[in-house]
Amino acid sequence: MITTISSITGAILLLAVAVMEILLIFGLPLGEFTMGGRYKVLPPLFRIFAASSFIIQLFGAAMILQCGGLMGMWFSSKVIRIICFVFAGFFAVNTVMNLISPSKKEKCVMTPLAAIEACCFAVTAFLM
Repeated sequence: MITTISSITGAILLLAVAVMEILLIFGLPLGEFTMGGRYKVLPPLFRIFAASSFIIQLFGAAMILQCGGLMGMWFSSKVIRIICFVFAGFFAVNTVMNLISPSKKEKCVMTPLAAIEACCFAVTAFLM
């Protein structure tokens, strides 16, 4: 039950961020929520980074759903578990990076989001 809640929560949050990445790619003024908040509208090079992030977000959502037993396995359960621990570590580091960001919007929105993601991935992987 906890694994299901954790994996669904993690996937929903990742998909929400993936939507934000798409909006950034199309030039909406949401840049203050990412990359230190330096740009309101991301320049072309940073839009490529947003596209890469979009793909990673989708992959992470699939992995956490698989780890939670809510989606068919693409890899062995051991590999998926390792991937989820890697995502947990990534989001833990991301939490710290967002916390020290000069952007207030990134601090207030993305820091707790990354912390919740780290917890969701860790809990799901531990309880798999």
